[in-house]
Amino acid sequence: MNKKTGIKNSRTRTKKVKAQAEYTEAKKKVKSIRHDKQKYMEDLATTAKKAKRQPYDTAKKLTRKYSKPERLVKDTEGRQPPRLKNRWVEYFEELLNRPAPLNPLNIEAVYRDDTPPTTEEIRLAIR
Repeated sequence: MNKKTGIKNSRTRTKKVKAQAEYTEAKKKVKSIRHDKQKYMEDLATTAKKAKRQPYDTAKKLTRKYSKPERLVKDTEGRQPPRLKNRWVEYFEELLNRPAPLNPLNIEAVYRDDTPPTTEEIRLAIR
């Protein structure tokens, strides 16, 4: 039975006082549980934040120095080109301008009927 309705449905004063005391006690327990849940969620969030930063902090402690990132594109001799754009042009010319293959594939054309369907074909398709 709901504690609040127990208070409203009490017939005598002593039963009403007893029901109010039970309701107050239950209300305190609920409030305490909500507070504990909130504290647990905050602790969990704090732990997650610490765990998220831990690998970063460890790596930072290990390196303790800044290094410039390397340029990945280099010319054919292994040096960095004066103009990056020129290297891209050179790269794609080498990649795309290749001789034709020695054994070309023999691909036959597929027959395709482009005539409109007849009324008989439409009737058969609908059934």
